[in-house]
Amino acid sequence: MTFYGFVIVERLRIMALIKIKNELKQLGDPAQARVLQRFFKTGPGEYGEGDLFRGIKVPVLRKFAKNCRDLPLAWVQELLTSKFHEDRMLALLVLMARYAKADDAGKKHIYTMYLRNTRYINSWDLVDVSAHHIVGHYLMDKTKDPLHWLARSEMLWERRIAIIATFYYIRQNQFDDTLKIAVMLINDPHDLMHKAVGWMLREVGKRDLQAEERFLKTYCRQMPRTMLRYAIERFADAKRRAYLAGTM
Repeated sequence: MTFYGFVIVERLRIMALIKIKNELKQLGDPAQARVLQRFFKTGPGEYGEGDLFRGIKVPVLRKFAKNCRDLPLAWVQELLTSKFHEDRMLALLVLMARYAKADDAGKKHIYTMYLRNTRYINSWDLVDVSAHHIVGHYLMDKTKDPLHWLARSEMLWERRIAIIATFYYIRQNQFDDTLKIAVMLINDPHDLMHKAVGWMLREVGKRDLQAEERFLKTYCRQMPRTMLRYAIERFADAKRRAYLAGTM
C-alpha cells in the first residue's frame, strides 16, 4: 500500500469510529448516566473511581452491538480503551460475537487480546458478561495455569476474571477448577471478590449440591461472611442458619 493509500484508509477508519461514537452519544441519557455513575461506585476511593458513563441501558447496547460485529479488531481495540464504560462494554460484546464464530487461530487471537487489555475490563459487569465466554471457553481443553496466575494478581479485575471464567466449566458440569480457584481466593480482601466466589459456589450447588457442601463444610468457617451468604442463598432456612452459625 502506498503512503497516500494508507492515509486514506486511516481517515476512513477514524471517520467510522467517530460515527460509532456519535451514535453511542445519541443513545445516551445524561440522567441515566448519573444514576449509573453512583451505582458503579465511581467516586473518589471507590472501586470504579473516575469511570464515565453515557447512560445507555444494556438491552439497547446489546442491540446496537449486533450492527458492529464485523468491526475490524483494531477498531474494537480503540473502543475497549475508551474512557466511557458503555464503549468498553460494546467492545466486549463484539469480541464475544467474533470469538463465537472464529476458527482456532481467531479464538486464540481474541483470547490473547482480552488478557492484554484487562486494565480496561475494569468493572464487575464487564468481567461478568465476558470472562467465561472468552477466557473460560478458550482454556477449556488447555492448562488452567493462566487462571491461577490471574487469581494471584494484584489487580482486582484479573482475580474476578479468574473465578468468573470457570462459570463456563460449571455449565459443563465440571467443578474442580471453580473449587480450586475458590480456595485461592477465599481470603481475598475485596467484597466484590467475596460476592463473585460465593456466586460461583452457588452455581456449583445448583448442579451438584453435594460438591458445594463438601467445599463449604471444609471452608465455611474461614470464608468471609458475604462469600458464605452468597454461596448458601438457595439453601433452606434451617440449613442456612446452621452454616452461618458454624454448626454444620
